[in-house]
Amino acid sequence: MSKIFVAGHKGLVGSAIVCRLQVDGIGAIVAGRDELDLRNQAEVEAWFAANEIDEVYLAAAKVGGIHANDTYPAEFLRDNLVIQTNVIHAAWKHGVKKLLFLGSSCIYPRLASQPMAEDSLLTGALEPTNEWYAVAKIAGIKMCQAYRKQYGFDAISVMPTNLYGPGDNFDLENSHVLPALIRKFHEAKASGAKFVEIWGSGNPRREFLHVDDLADACVFLMSNYSDSEIINVGWGRDIGIGELAGLVSEVVGFQGGLENDPSKPDGAPRKLLDTSKLTALGWEPSIKLDAGIANTYDWYCSNA
Repeated sequence: MSKIFVAGHKGLVGSAIVCRLQVDGIGAIVAGRDELDLRNQAEVEAWFAANEIDEVYLAAAKVGGIHANDTYPAEFLRDNLVIQTNVIHAAWKHGVKKLLFLGSSCIYPRLASQPMAEDSLLTGALEPTNEWYAVAKIAGIKMCQAYRKQYGFDAISVMPTNLYGPGDNFDLENSHVLPALIRKFHEAKASGAKFVEIWGSGNPRREFLHVDDLADACVFLMSNYSDSEIINVGWGRDIGIGELAGLVSEVVGFQGGLENDPSKPDGAPRKLLDTSKLTALGWEPSIKLDAGIANTYDWYCSNA
């Protein structure tokens, strides 16, 4: 049986991939930060040399929402560049047969045509509120393409849409919009608040994918896709942030109202992926947004 390393196994995506592999009877190889610091080149080289890995899911990354990206631009750029460079190079050098690199839909231009197809990469300016993370992810894509071109390394790059699910980050300082809304509505319900504040106008539209669906897509692509070109993973449908807030409010059971804060940034006006390339391969998501939010809220209530 192949030896499969999931980098970032404690994160939202990495933990879901580990669980998905277990469904197939595969025990993924993992390494905690106390054992392996992916930012340390020497440690990464030594670890790959010692473990003879066959496949890698590169899900390790420094991630966060608009506030975190805007507050820590140097860390988002530096840490992600270093992690990607170390893992991709060491994987190739030590004979890994295949590597899957997790990118992000923020790699696409701020005003890209909607839905965003894979060929819209590098056709326009990035969204300023997360450009540091986006630049790092684009570099990771290009590194995979370069190592395939020069060395024949089977590295694929997967671009997921906005993710959510059990194990998400609910810290209001650096979380993404959906887990932040879940926490806000939960705490407002508990305190008897009359309103919940929503960042921005509520008009931007976003697409959301449950992390278990992404994990299933990654395992599918590891077996069914091998190409230098990136491939999108998403629902292929989006929702307004104001409408999303109403849906979260309903799931949580909050009885108050919503209050927009137009002084806060909206981010890109719309982010919807063209998923026709993945659909043509035979994969589609299965967890609908309302059911996924309820599942995530149940986890939050049990683990907050």
